[in-house]
Amino acid sequence: MTPTMRTEAVTKVLVANRGEIALRIVRTLRELGLESVAVYSEADAGAPYVALATQAVCVGPPAVSESYLNIDTILAAALQTGADAVHPGYGLLSENPVFAEAVVKAGMTWIGPPTDAMNTMASKTHARAAMTKAGVPVVPGGPVEEANSIGFPMLVKASAGGGGKGMRRVNSADELPDALAACRREAAKAFGDDTVYLERFIERPRHVEIQVLADAHGTVVHLFERECSVQRRHQKVVEESPSVAVSDSLRAQMGDTAVAAAQSVGYVGAGTVEFLVDSEGEFYFLEMNTRLQVEHPVTEMVVGLDLVAEQIRIAQGEKLGYVQGDLRQRGHAIECRIYAEDPVSFLPQTGVIQALIVPEGPGIRHDSGICSGWEVGVHYDPLLAKLCAWGPTRSMAIARLRRALDDYIVVGVQTNLDLLRHVIDHPEFAAGDTTTAFLEEYPYERPPVPDVVFIARALMDVVESEPKGDATHTDHQADAHSPWKRLRGWRL
Repeated sequence: MTPTMRTEAVTKVLVANRGEIALRIVRTLRELGLESVAVYSEADAGAPYVALATQAVCVGPPAVSESYLNIDTILAAALQTGADAVHPGYGLLSENPVFAEAVVKAGMTWIGPPTDAMNTMASKTHARAAMTKAGVPVVPGGPVEEANSIGFPMLVKASAGGGGKGMRRVNSADELPDALAACRREAAKAFGDDTVYLERFIERPRHVEIQVLADAHGTVVHLFERECSVQRRHQKVVEESPSVAVSDSLRAQMGDTAVAAAQSVGYVGAGTVEFLVDSEGEFYFLEMNTRLQVEHPVTEMVVGLDLVAEQIRIAQGEKLGYVQGDLRQRGHAIECRIYAEDPVSFLPQTGVIQALIVPEGPGIRHDSGICSGWEVGVHYDPLLAKLCAWGPTRSMAIARLRRALDDYIVVGVQTNLDLLRHVIDHPEFAAGDTTTAFLEEYPYERPPVPDVVFIARALMDVVESEPKGDATHTDHQADAHSPWKRLRGWRL
């Protein structure tokens, strides 16, 4: 299937997503003069993206299986509101070829790639085979039966996986049976497919990906690289462009390879080809994401294109209007993902955002789906926002991001802001020594509580035990959400 080639321009787009990406897409639609339709669950009724959209339709209760993943309900919302196109964002149904087919069969434009390309890249084993045939280097690996020839250490990976789910490192043959069983269980639960395969484990690689754009007229370009090596539990936390480890020659080589990978599967639209780069500068195909990436803002800031606007133009059958030689990288951009999670254990956190102070200033971009009073619940991914900084140099981008992180305050729910400050402040990050092992080698450690806190607490207990009469007393230390607990330094 190829994207619908409309003779009339898209006028109203249903955004089949939620949170910060839904808000980000709605904003571009407003800039283009297009109407937008938001879909929301009962838990998201008060979300900022719902208020900003032209129209909004409730698609069910909080559970994603009954709302955002319900294809029939979302299609009904599109038809009910007269939408003539659907943008899936990322996650949820964005890489579901059944949904894409249903959108086109309903007479609407699918703002995404052809389903043939989606199907090929959805399975990592099929993708590896397709890339090998196209001459794209892949990480050595294969089916479980080939374990002895692959060698240790290795990774057991879910064929339909992503986001670090269904993945285990195996250091010896004794560990393999338990790892296979665990990965199969996790893959079946997360993706409905327990197929796994093996891949050689590359020590301390960099995770470098190439953004591609392809129109329906045969033009394919790349928008250079993003480095996404700083990860926790195989999930990205900090991304930047350009990568300090990518030379001009390697950039051209990786870019050409990503374009060839896209062309080999007849790709149309925006997509990302992900690679691992070893210490010798050799790179290997990891996977292709057939959608917009979470980290796309750093590419937009460096290249100067609105990728959502480009997706819409391509879906309408327009030509890109530029070739590879027209594209340049300007300055440096870094993105931090702000999660509602414990910065040490990485466990998701819940709560009501009682106060939110968002940084501003030169070169700062904040993509968010939250606001003061917003309840962070258990139903969705804990990603709250993305904070980006651009500068003419990497050092300036780091300085701006450091200042912005210091200005960022969230009260009411625990976040990973302290972890992000730890990364950006680290001398190895400043030096560009970022591999996928960064947070294992330089973990964030919660600072010890100063003795003065215990002394103050003891004194407060004494005061509280005395008669107070009509006086009132506010116990900041007892309030888990007190702004005093958010301060990085102690102040009188």
